[in-house]
Amino acid sequence: MDPVNLKRLAKELNLAVSTVSRALSDSYDISVETKEKVLSLARKLNYQPNPYARSLRKRNSNTIAVIVPEIANNFFSLVIDGIEEIAQANGYHVLIYLTHENYQKEAAFIRLLLNGRVDGVLMSLASETADISHLQDLSKANIPIVFFDRICEEIPTVKVTTNDYESGYLATKHLFERGSKAVSYLAFSGNLSIDQNRMQGYLDAVRDQNIKNAEQYVVHCGIDRAENEKK
Repeated sequence: MDPVNLKRLAKELNLAVSTVSRALSDSYDISVETKEKVLSLARKLNYQPNPYARSLRKRNSNTIAVIVPEIANNFFSLVIDGIEEIAQANGYHVLIYLTHENYQKEAAFIRLLLNGRVDGVLMSLASETADISHLQDLSKANIPIVFFDRICEEIPTVKVTTNDYESGYLATKHLFERGSKAVSYLAFSGNLSIDQNRMQGYLDAVRDQNIKNAEQYVVHCGIDRAENEKK
């Protein structure tokens, strides 16, 4: 038995495959009589259209890519849950890509997505990302991109952030108000705007306490846990 596809419907109705396809899409150039014949046979044979093939014809995939540094962090887990909930409610699939803070992985994922596999990208930058040429390529390809949390200032697009400067300032001020005499800041990436802004808030809060050389209390960390513990 032949599979129930457009070719089989066309064969049994003695119609061209293109005619059957347009009838199923309710095209204006197909007569009502032909549409009824096609739809009747499609229901009888329980024909199910191939959503992937349809998306290729429409030049969209109904798929969104989400690129994040990790999912062990509770913040990113919650973000992914929220994205999937909204995407599914609107008929979209979600592909998750983990960079593990690695620039090379992030760039490779972007190159993969440049072939039109997705309709849009939501991403938070890896801590190692300094070269943004891969992000510029994505923007030039007219693939919509939205940055969240860890953003790229140079790409003109929507960015979803919190007030990182204020967070750094208020957190530091709170510790001094609780009696702390010396407060350190653990910096994890000089490339990310969130770290730069939080550190600036910290430095300003320390200086407001009339403490000189605030930079000496900044500890620069990386993704190597063992090296961080030595500091």
